[in-house]
Amino acid sequence: MFELRLMCPEDRVELLSDALDALDALSVSVEDADAQTDAEQALFGEPCMPPPKDGWQRSRVLALFHEQAQAQSALQLLQAQVFFDGCEVLGLVDVPEQDWVRLTQSQFTPVEITPDFWIVPTWHEPPAAARVVIRLDPGLAFGTGTHPTTRMCLRWIARHEGSAALSRVLDYGCGSGILAVGAGKLGAQDIDAVDIDAAAVEATLLNAQANQVLLRAGMPELASGVYPTVLANILATPLKVLAPLLWSRVAEGGNLVLAGILERQADELKAAYAPHADLSVADQEDGWILMTAQR
Repeated sequence: MFELRLMCPEDRVELLSDALDALDALSVSVEDADAQTDAEQALFGEPCMPPPKDGWQRSRVLALFHEQAQAQSALQLLQAQVFFDGCEVLGLVDVPEQDWVRLTQSQFTPVEITPDFWIVPTWHEPPAAARVVIRLDPGLAFGTGTHPTTRMCLRWIARHEGSAALSRVLDYGCGSGILAVGAGKLGAQDIDAVDIDAAAVEATLLNAQANQVLLRAGMPELASGVYPTVLANILATPLKVLAPLLWSRVAEGGNLVLAGILERQADELKAAYAPHADLSVADQEDGWILMTAQR
């Protein structure tokens, strides 16, 4: 395979990517040409904030082709286009053949939540010490257990194994369903998992089935009544917007468990929830925090 490497300004990224796709590129990816420098830019925003841009001020566009002739032909066609003005050819590189499936799988290994609670991809055997195992492969929906926010939520669930806190659980913004599945693995019998993304709902149902966990999954209107535990691993901005709704779902004596929050955002969340709940930091890892409150 051959990789065509181009540099283009921010306003040409979408046009160039679409053109490469139309020219039968196997894949097209975009990188910040200034990554790891003082000029590096963060593009990924949060819900309710301005959407991310299509590219960086100096974007490196990488297109993969089966044959060298395909890549060269695509380049000739691109160079003849008006929108290619201002773009630069960085090179055409021969990419060695690899077992891409095996390479991808090697990046996902078992994740320890507690010494006896693990997340294990289907291509791995569970560790000998694992008493509770979530089988989960990378997919379209967020949540593989590798992120600190997910691990902190699952640790909180593990600390409440067998308690009344897990008698009924709401996973709000369920993504892959990993928190709902984890609750089920640790004894929860009545579980609702909701998300605004249909792909997340489907992923949750499939992951629950693969782990022999019974739950209900659907859009947010599926949630009903109150729950001894309400989990929401989203991001700070939507968590602030959702404060009244999430708190209204917490039963008397129940727990609200929030993640997706950076350490520097703790005071923002406390202020947003102050009319409803007294949030405190219950866990922290790699600059992220878990915040909880009890009704």
